[in-house]
Amino acid sequence: MNDSKVTPLYQQVKEDIKNAIEQGRYKAKEKIPSEPELSAEYSVIRISLRRAVEELCNEGYLIKRQGQGTFVSTPRIHRKMAGGNRMESFTNTCRNYGMKAGARLLSRQIVPARQEEQEFFGLGPDDLLVYVERLRTADGLPIFLENQFFPYQKFKGLMEENLNDVSLFEVIERISGRKPVETTRRTLEITRASVEQAQKLGIPLGEPLMFLNSYFIDQEGKSLCIGRQYYIGSRYMFDL
Repeated sequence: MNDSKVTPLYQQVKEDIKNAIEQGRYKAKEKIPSEPELSAEYSVIRISLRRAVEELCNEGYLIKRQGQGTFVSTPRIHRKMAGGNRMESFTNTCRNYGMKAGARLLSRQIVPARQEEQEFFGLGPDDLLVYVERLRTADGLPIFLENQFFPYQKFKGLMEENLNDVSLFEVIERISGRKPVETTRRTLEITRASVEQAQKLGIPLGEPLMFLNSYFIDQEGKSLCIGRQYYIGSRYMFDL
């Protein structure tokens, strides 16, 4: 490191490690040297090295695993918005990255429809919804929590379907002949992982999440489902 530079030492270390990752000297999922080893390699005090590593973790380049060390993150997945209000499916996105999309069913319930859900689906105050919660993964790595809501009377068959490691929309098309073609409304905001979300996603409490709220319609323009998904910000990116 160059002490004469205006750039702080921790920033120089950070940029060098970042370049090593981008150039492939440190590969995805590879464990990087320990803090004492890196501190000696760069001839900087450990507090500077620790700050460099923490910033790289916050930016999604590195990930700390309790009791194991610090590892290079898998490349952040870029999911394309396919024009207008359409969006590429997660399964296709993973396929384009040479990764295997996975899904683990966490919860499946019959729940009351809230006001905004009643309005979107054209339901009454006593109508019910099928609520499906799944953990979506790419090559086994948690990426987001998937929360989907469907009108119960039309989709009660979902209560009997196997929803592990399958495309939920493909299941919907098979049992109903309907498929999502676009969204009438879609919002994206930043939030932080709650205790429950952190446990399910295997991430630290308070880690940034992207909350995507989508209202899907089918090929006939009829209301199909509502999706409320929580994506790990350091592992996922939307190309708008």
